[in-house]
Amino acid sequence: MKTKEKTAIVLGATGVTGSALVSLLTNHKSYAKIKLFSRSLSGFTHSKIDEYLVDLQDLEKHKTSFTADEVYCCIGTTKAKTPDKETYKHIDYGIPLQAAKLCKENGIGTFMVISALGANASSSVFYNKVKGQMEDAVIALQLPKTHILQPSLIAGKREEKRMGEWLAKQFFKVFQFLLIGSLKKYRPIHPETIAKAMVWLGNNEENTIKIQSDKIKELGGE
Repeated sequence: MKTKEKTAIVLGATGVTGSALVSLLTNHKSYAKIKLFSRSLSGFTHSKIDEYLVDLQDLEKHKTSFTADEVYCCIGTTKAKTPDKETYKHIDYGIPLQAAKLCKENGIGTFMVISALGANASSSVFYNKVKGQMEDAVIALQLPKTHILQPSLIAGKREEKRMGEWLAKQFFKVFQFLLIGSLKKYRPIHPETIAKAMVWLGNNEENTIKIQSDKIKELGGE
């Protein structure tokens, strides 16, 4: 019996993890169509890909096109890129929550979102608090299958310069050997590993909702 070919939606296809994810999905036999919802063209050219240029903070306007079997949300910004806290929250909290709500409204059974290690709605650190609030709001929707990935520092090359992130990466290169046992999850992780873990989760049974960085590496084969 032939397995049903699926449709996947990717938010954030122009980022380092999102682009790695799109490459994997387009080459995966289980997927017939990949819908990219972005602010700008991704640069991908593949027969499976449909691109929708939209305002990601107003996804509800595109509800009729927002249909799929799975949604992968790779949206995220940084303090350096988005210093205004209200704007930051609209992106890192607002967009994933809108996408998850559309999943519920449109009967999409699987929703995955990239959060961050240290996310906690009770945190005194604004950025960790926002991620934690997003996680809680998504979980409260009780979608059939939800996975929240909590990676540590993502060790990928980016177009924009992030000095704090660069310094952190240099630190981990020197002292990574100290991160063992329960601290192993704090080691940097490659975007390709996160993408592989997401695809694995989309095609296998896994009950864990919040998946921390060390488990992501395990699923992604790193």
